[in-house]
Amino acid sequence: MASGDRDDQRFVEIIGVPIEAGAGHPGALMGPAALRTAGLVRALRELGHEVRDLGDLTPDPWGEGDAATARLAEITAWSRALADRSYSMMQGGGVPVFLGGDHSLSMGSVTGVARHCREAGTPLFVLWLDAHGDFNTPHTSPSGNRHGMPVALLCGEDGFDDVFPPEQRATVNPAHVHLFGIRSLDPGERRLLRARGVDVVDMRLIDEHGVGVHMRRIIERVRQAGGHLHVSLDVDFLDPAIAPAVGTAVLGGATYREAHLIMEMLHDAGVVGSLDVVELNPFLDERGKSALLLVDLVASLFGRRIIDPAVTQSQIGGQAV
Repeated sequence: MASGDRDDQRFVEIIGVPIEAGAGHPGALMGPAALRTAGLVRALRELGHEVRDLGDLTPDPWGEGDAATARLAEITAWSRALADRSYSMMQGGGVPVFLGGDHSLSMGSVTGVARHCREAGTPLFVLWLDAHGDFNTPHTSPSGNRHGMPVALLCGEDGFDDVFPPEQRATVNPAHVHLFGIRSLDPGERRLLRARGVDVVDMRLIDEHGVGVHMRRIIERVRQAGGHLHVSLDVDFLDPAIAPAVGTAVLGGATYREAHLIMEMLHDAGVVGSLDVVELNPFLDERGKSALLLVDLVASLFGRRIIDPAVTQSQIGGQAV
């Protein structure tokens, strides 16, 4: 693998967000530790990037109450703490990488990124790699689990007024959100997604056209707008045959090569400015299989490749290619 010999090295800051209060299965709080154990920091440094591991975030105490009240208070505490940290990381000029933890963490990570982009006058786009739409609200969700609601909160839907105080709140234009790899939607969120004009690339579209067609379209939108792309990668975007460590597995997900192609295209485009890696549940993994794959995907996003593209444009065996 080519590494450390190119001019695209970046300053990367990593922070763990060991939250599982938004999920229905325990174990996601171990995700950040598993990704570190699988060699995430080492892989990025081997590519020549300057990497600072900030450890794990710790929110303020959230009080007590019945189970439902306590879970909501815990998620709110995490979201507020992470929104502030995400904003400060963006202000520092690096590429923040948020290691989860369940997908409710994106309420905080993307809110902080959105606040920074709003102040900088930079259009924010979000690529949501997931089996689920995560566009439920407290009124539409069948389960009530907050890891199925972050996109709705980020797009300003009703039902989340108490999560952030006004000074923290920053939303994302629904037309700038791209849900990719979707194969499970609840009726309520399907109606909301249509009404809000969110771009949904489900697995049917990927099967018909391939990932390349849709990724090129999304990348071009971001480029033309001079935008910042936040990527939120949920383990269940991948097919459970190759990534079993998730509590909400859905058959028919992205293959190994489809996932790597997405990351390789994103790296080549140079439009990604922040990243979530979420829903890794080591308790459900098989000998670290899912964690190792996620590390490989993040490495592809940050430039790992088999051979430098310039070589493929030279002559190989006397033949121009």
